[in-house]
Amino acid sequence: MPNILISGVGGPTPRSIARSIKHSDIFGGSALFGTDVNPLAHGLYENQLYQDTCVVVHADAEDYWDFIENFVSSNKIIYALVHPEQEVLEWARFKKEGGHWPCKSLIPDYDLTKVLADKRSTTALLEDTEYVPNSYSFNTALLDIEELESRIAYPFWVRFPNGSSGVGSYKINKRSDLEHWLAINRTSENYIASTYLPGRNLAVKLLYYNGQLIRAASGERVNYIMAKLAPSGITGNTSFGRLLNEPKLVQCALDIMELLFARTNSNRHGFFTLDFKENAAGKPYLTEVNCRMVAFNYSFAMAGANFSEDIISLLSEDESFDRTYKMYEFDKDLIFLRDVDDTPILMKEKDLKQKNAVESNGTLKV
Repeated sequence: MPNILISGVGGPTPRSIARSIKHSDIFGGSALFGTDVNPLAHGLYENQLYQDTCVVVHADAEDYWDFIENFVSSNKIIYALVHPEQEVLEWARFKKEGGHWPCKSLIPDYDLTKVLADKRSTTALLEDTEYVPNSYSFNTALLDIEELESRIAYPFWVRFPNGSSGVGSYKINKRSDLEHWLAINRTSENYIASTYLPGRNLAVKLLYYNGQLIRAASGERVNYIMAKLAPSGITGNTSFGRLLNEPKLVQCALDIMELLFARTNSNRHGFFTLDFKENAAGKPYLTEVNCRMVAFNYSFAMAGANFSEDIISLLSEDESFDRTYKMYEFDKDLIFLRDVDDTPILMKEKDLKQKNAVESNGTLKV
């Protein structure tokens, strides 16, 4: 069994990836090694998942690659699953500039990765298409509210252009909402406003390898963990979601990726999660593209779509692995429930418990 590095183990996504590997019939016996920049990261101490972990320097540190190369060499690591965005960017940049990774990994081309790391850049690259909502990037210190209002009608959505977890996101219904939001959001100068889309929150997962489309799957985010703590109700970590079979949505994602590959002159290579939001008529619009897996990856693996296993199979050049394109399909009505630290639950939506009511005579009504 190979030794595998998973970076950023303090977050829910790497934990989901690690559990997906342990869930694999092929690679379940692999030794996992973890890194994180935060010594308080919970994942650094999950001894049931990782054989060894260490605190790593930031990806932009001068000695980052010396550190990674030493850790990989000393632990005989063969494959790396890299997922914090800044590390994905650094691995992509390092390769573009002629560097040699100390182990195998699945990382998109740098020019594409750099665009996808900034929602403004992604939207700008596709603004002449039907795939993205009307959007407007602005600096909080220099914002001309009347200019913004002339570009996007109320209600609209504001959010931070980088990172995850719905940082700074909020629905703006009127000018006073915007003024109040501006008064409290000073942690970043730059934000993006987009037409508010009230429909489903969807995700498409796509796996490419050396120019070939290998796997795809789709799902829906319905509710979020600790949603009450975020003004928008969105924390970026799904608590209730649906596993979908929607080939039209997948085809929309494929069409978008073809444009992105072409417009950045990049190879069809890497794992991508495309997020969509539907308008009132049910038309999906792209909101962002993550060049990595996301936190409910393990829920998909439990349902038979184990992308972590697929990636390691490809990196290992396993000749028995079927590279014929497949869209993963799931049982109808299949949902997943997630909490912060626990294993996800897969079940049929029809089996969700309903609220009980008591009749006036004291009998229980279900």
